[in-house]
Amino acid sequence: METRPPLPPFTQHTAVQKVRLAEDGWNSRDPARVALAYTEDTRWRNRAEFPVGRDAARQLLERKWARELDYRLVKELWAFSGHRIAVRFAYEWHDDAGQWYRSYGNENWEFNDDGLMAVRHASINDRPIQAADRLFFWPLGRRPDDHPGLSDLGL
Repeated sequence: METRPPLPPFTQHTAVQKVRLAEDGWNSRDPARVALAYTEDTRWRNRAEFPVGRDAARQLLERKWARELDYRLVKELWAFSGHRIAVRFAYEWHDDAGQWYRSYGNENWEFNDDGLMAVRHASINDRPIQAADRLFFWPLGRRPDDHPGLSDLGL
């Protein structure tokens, strides 16, 4: 049986851990690795796409990271209760023409007893920015522990 600690029901501490683990996974930009955090029958709402199943989620992520280049993400816990976590996030990326964006959003997550995400509802808005307005400059991959979070950056 697959498990993905920390497991619900969540505490403040374990909810913060779960959010950081999700952020780290997504910052890897590895669709196969990220997809393993979701149930086989996971259900998503992501922009105008509604994938069902781990494989469909992986395919969405492959398309996403082929389009959103030099992707860097920060997530922050918003609320939690039992098997659910709400987060807010911002990420920066550029398209193949070099236009930078900061994407803002909120996610609502529901986990099964084994800590795998069964439901993910995401609302996301993209804002074009100038390269000079970027805030996320760490090397691609995991955000350094000493890098400011969303609240620290005024986002």
